[in-house]
This record gives sequence, structure tokens and C-alpha cells, in this order.
Amino acid sequence: MTTTVPAEALDQIFGAARSNHRFVDRAVDDATLRELYELTKLAPTGFNAQPARYVFVRSEEAKARLAPALSSSNREKTLAAPLNVIVAWDSRFFEHLPALLPGRDVSAFFVEEERIRSAGVFNATLQAAFLIVAARALGLDAGPMTGFDGAALDRAFFPDGRLRSLLVLNLGYGDRSEMRERGPRLAFEEAVQVL
Repeated sequence: MTTTVPAEALDQIFGAARSNHRFVDRAVDDATLRELYELTKLAPTGFNAQPARYVFVRSEEAKARLAPALSSSNREKTLAAPLNVIVAWDSRFFEHLPALLPGRDVSAFFVEEERIRSAGVFNATLQAAFLIVAARALGLDAGPMTGFDGAALDRAFFPDGRLRSLLVLNLGYGDRSEMRERGPRLAFEEAVQVL
């Protein structure tokens, strides 16, 4: 990996990209969802644990289950999106480690509930960030949000308690006609130390 990707790709993924919650009337097809997952699954995670799980919400029935858990300020824009993704973390992710990390027994590391939660949330968050980058690379816009009642969402979609919601992501082909300017960012000197 010694080659920088073309400037227009960097601009699509970072420079011109925004969190967007307005979309044109165009469905995200199943082939794109598979491609999105194939890229997302390559995210780095500790012990290759891959604790994130994804629920793609497209049908009216599924959106009706999602709606009551959304904050009033997020409900309309979320339900209007062609696709929503619930990113959750699997509280038993470590059960997959023998297959995901063959030849290494790390079972002793995942005994304490707090360590399981910390590793699950942290690594699933990395995967969620990769999902956003992958979506942008595939020409989709993404609008992540945490404005929802996690307990209500978990009851509606994960009643057995194994999966726990992390965020909801609105996904589709963006309508950029009313896109706001990007908010300010900290300068290099304000955020970075080189020692």
C-alpha cells in the first residue's frame, strides 16, 4: 500500500462528503448491500472479533417497528430515507473467536462483563465508521445518528437481549440540493501532537 488513491476518490469519501439525511427516490438494491458489507467486514477489530451486526430496514413493516424508538426530531427524516441500518453489537461476539482467530485461545480475555462490553462497543464502532466510508465509496450518502431510545429499539429488533443497538444510519443516494456547508474543524495544531 504505497499508492494514494485518486484525488476525486478522496474527495468523494472525505472532502465533498457530509452527513446527509435527504435522499432522492432511488432504492439501494441488494447487490449494493452485499458489496457494502463485503467492504465493511474488512474493518480492523481487536482479535479480529467483528462484533458489529447490521439490520437493513427497508420494508414498511420494519420501519413501523423502528419509528417508536426514534426521537421526534429524527423520526420524519429517518422514515423518509430509502434505507436505514441499525448497527448493533453482539454481546456474545467472543463465541465466534475460535473461527475468526484460529490457533489462539483468548477466551480468558472475555470473562468479565465490562471487558466484553468495552471491546464489543469499541470494535463495533470501528466497523460502523468503516460502513460509512464504504457507503461513500459506493456512491451512497450516509446520515448517522444516535437520537433514539436504545432500550425501545432493542426490544423491537433484538428481544432476546444478545444484540444491543449502537446507532442508526440513514442510507441512500443523497439529495444535495439543500446541503449545508461543512461545520468548522479543528486545525492540525489544535488537535495533533507530533512527539
